Amino acid sequence: MSNYRLRKTILDILERMEKDGSYSHLLIDHELKTGKIKAKDEGLLTEIVYGTFQRKLTLDYYLDAFIESRKKIAPWVRMLLRMSVYQMVFLDKVPDHAIIHEAVEIAKTRGNKGIASLVNGVLRSIQRKGVPDTANIKNSAERIAIETSHPEWLVNRWIAMYGEQITREMCEANVTRKALTVRVQPLKISRQEVIRLLTAQGLEVRPSVFSSQGIVIDKGNVLKTDLFKEGIVTIQDQSSMLVAEMLAIKPGMEVLDACSAPGGKATHIAEKMQNKGMLYAYDLHAKKAKLISQKARDLDLTIIVANEADARKLQELHEIESFDRILVDAPCSGLGVIRGKPEIKYNKNATDIKRLAEIQLEILLHVAPLLKKDGLLIYSTCTVEQTENEGVVKSFLQQQPDFIIDQRFFTELPAGFEHSPGRTENGLQIFPQTFQTDGFFLTRFRKK
Repeated sequence: MSNYRLRKTILDILERMEKDGSYSHLLIDHELKTGKIKAKDEGLLTEIVYGTFQRKLTLDYYLDAFIESRKKIAPWVRMLLRMSVYQMVFLDKVPDHAIIHEAVEIAKTRGNKGIASLVNGVLRSIQRKGVPDTANIKNSAERIAIETSHPEWLVNRWIAMYGEQITREMCEANVTRKALTVRVQPLKISRQEVIRLLTAQGLEVRPSVFSSQGIVIDKGNVLKTDLFKEGIVTIQDQSSMLVAEMLAIKPGMEVLDACSAPGGKATHIAEKMQNKGMLYAYDLHAKKAKLISQKARDLDLTIIVANEADARKLQELHEIESFDRILVDAPCSGLGVIRGKPEIKYNKNATDIKRLAEIQLEILLHVAPLLKKDGLLIYSTCTVEQTENEGVVKSFLQQQPDFIIDQRFFTELPAGFEHSPGRTENGLQIFPQTFQTDGFFLTRFRKK
């Protein structure tokens, strides 16, 4: 694929993300599967798409210094300028003259001479003068917002919750890439053996501290290995692996995973149960429930029964006090996974967060009676929002007097979590910067 075609494809993906709110990882996946992108260009395509979208507000701040405010420019032209400036400022693989040349070609073909000369003029000025310095922004919340490309309302909100230092670190972490992590299928192979095999294939890997099954891939493409293709290892973020580890699970138990898709945690729990017992996994959408079943089949796990159901109606399907363990990995704002899905930070608002917290509480209150006495319930989310996490825990405990936070949860956490900045009496908030993982919250209730 020529450089021109590659850049045009990148622009198309970015436009769809902007216009339809499509998910970056799905669009990139789809494009790579068509086979039109050369293997050597896959990395560059991913880098430019993620990077441009991740740093959109920073790039706009740079561009606004060079575009007259009176000028109305079409959204696709702005996106073309953003992706070009992203490459000029943040990447050193492609020389500026080549970036400018390609941008002008796209502008000419898709627009007209006038647009091409605007694009040429703006990019050449930036090449000559450099981008404006963000150090001149006096207000610190606004400066964090511009430098790390997070909406200002969100930065202000996080500063109110966690203070400026943690907020800045979190926002900075959100614009970097984190290492991919995989989980070993222990019924087939040991972690030690997988580490040996991957190292022999030239990958740089290390064991995860979060889970005895986790491996961090520091260098190399694990998706191209037979271990991945044969389901010996499966992709899962470390913070999400902590859930099954903290569920204090034993083979032969009856377990409920109330909001299960895509099934990473359910399959991990089933592995912990040594594929003995019963695990009911539910999702609101039939299509997603099928995904869970598929994942279980790929990993040769037979104890998972996956079905479509609203977690707020599970009492219609199960008797009161029928489960030893329950997981509520609740639908949430996703503000902990901005690193992998940068569109989330631009698409969410305070009303969404409030509404999701209400749904989380509804689910918890509804499934709580399904837990046996002395049973354990884990509530987790992939967000860093206190309205959801801490707020939901407090409301739940107020309304469910026969539940308490299980204090053993804190002593059973893996080594290294003793002084984690996100620990409170209500649970554990994992920030994306602390361990270079997704932002994640979890706590464990016990039924008295």
